[in-house]
Amino acid sequence: MKLVILESPYAGDIEANVEYARACVRDSLSRGEAPIASHLLYTQPGILRDEVEEERQWGIDAGLSWRSVSEGTVVYTDRGISTGMKYGIAAAEAAGKTVEFRSILGETQK
Repeated sequence: MKLVILESPYAGDIEANVEYARACVRDSLSRGEAPIASHLLYTQPGILRDEVEEERQWGIDAGLSWRSVSEGTVVYTDRGISTGMKYGIAAAEAAGKTVEFRSILGETQK
């Protein structure tokens, strides 16, 4: 399986964004990928609080630490591209990783 970092929005409408992120993980798995969606993992109750800036940054940094073993980043765009996603895209590009933009509601975007 191809190891990928998954980017989708979290902040804002958290309930809808979590539901969307879960659909994105499913889509990625159906493509034969092994995605890491740190925004789903680290924001679970009792782990990190996204509303606490320092803890939010811990989660972002921990998720992006996976880029050394990942083959690239997949960005799901149906709900927009958040500031956190832009940070992840820039980190992937700086590391020379591929970045693929996708939509699960329509056609793949670039």
